[in-house]
Amino acid sequence: MARSTNLPVDPARIADVIDGLARLTDPGRPYTRRAFTALFPAGRDFLDDAFRAAGLETRIDAAGNLIGRRPGRVPGRGTIMLGSHSDTVPDGGRYDGIAGVAVALEVARALTDQDIELDHDLEVVDFLAEEVSVFGVSCIGSRGMAGVLPEDWLTRDSGGLTLAQGIRDAGGDPSRIVAEARRDIAAFLELHIEQGPVLETEKLDIGVVTAIAGITRIEIIVEGRADHAGTTPMGARADALAAAARLVTGIEALAKSFSDGPGHFTATVGEFSIEPNAANVVPSRARLLIDARAEERTTMDVFAASVDQLTDQIARETGTVIAPPRRISDNMPTPGDPLLLDVLDAACEAVGAGHRRMASGAGHDTAFMAKVTRAAMIFVPCLGGRSHAPEEFAEIDDIALGAAVLFNAVIQLDEKLIQENV
Repeated sequence: MARSTNLPVDPARIADVIDGLARLTDPGRPYTRRAFTALFPAGRDFLDDAFRAAGLETRIDAAGNLIGRRPGRVPGRGTIMLGSHSDTVPDGGRYDGIAGVAVALEVARALTDQDIELDHDLEVVDFLAEEVSVFGVSCIGSRGMAGVLPEDWLTRDSGGLTLAQGIRDAGGDPSRIVAEARRDIAAFLELHIEQGPVLETEKLDIGVVTAIAGITRIEIIVEGRADHAGTTPMGARADALAAAARLVTGIEALAKSFSDGPGHFTATVGEFSIEPNAANVVPSRARLLIDARAEERTTMDVFAASVDQLTDQIARETGTVIAPPRRISDNMPTPGDPLLLDVLDAACEAVGAGHRRMASGAGHDTAFMAKVTRAAMIFVPCLGGRSHAPEEFAEIDDIALGAAVLFNAVIQLDEKLIQENV
């Protein structure tokens, strides 16, 4: 991987932020600091202090996002925003989201170190609750900033705490979320660890993210017939589990076929249950939930149609009844903004970073920021592609090189966005 000894950013400062947040973890559970739990405010206080020490003006917006602002020299020009999230999954890692916040802060510090004034305002953001929260939903802060947080989510309850109160406890104001939806952001960029093995395997420094895959979850219910497992002849059964097992292997085969196409695609049967779940009873019912992710929407639609055909075939062959598969959630892919992708490619070249374009199979705050502004991401390598685990690891030098790419991109964007009349 490329390394420069003359980067415009300070790797040690990035490491200090990551290490400082890592110390704020539930006892005995590295690294756990979930949104809406007791430790999360400590992490926010740590970041607020760091933002202020860097000369940023800090505030909490209506959706509970922590924002540090560096004013531009041309009032009203708009905002270039950088950031990610500082909350974790249970027993998660030190870098997922956190690296993106640390890098965004470092870009602001580096601009000040070099006396670089931008025409645009620069904002560093720590989004509230990007990970699935105690309320069972994710990307709360970025949905709120974009003005697309579902109103009925605010009444969701977790142990007597509503999401609305959780946002208030984080310093936000749920009643103002829609009114404060941002329309002044000229561009948004996010750095994230890859959470996959591609960059490490190919010995590359940066992934320029072409799109965030759309995520579709498909529920399938198989109805068989409960019978005595010891007395019912094998040829006289309607075994829901046997039919469901064929579905699982068939879905895996379809997913492998679709993954050979030009765009990113995965599909996983991630939930599975049977009834009555007794050793001596032929299963009468099975439920499957498919998590499918596609860079291209047409690929998802063809996959879903193939699953429909598969269920019809297996129902006929097994004597079971399989209801038409039901999409219980369906999110469209989010392409990266073409201008920003070109700027990021150029920034990689400028700092000597080996890079490639690639899709993201995971969801990110960038997907919601793209609803209100130009948005794009970069990935940096992580060890073994591991994430959402205590073993998650990324080299500080790799993260710092990503910070240098964003630093260069911000300077380019400050000029290009004016030329584009943004």
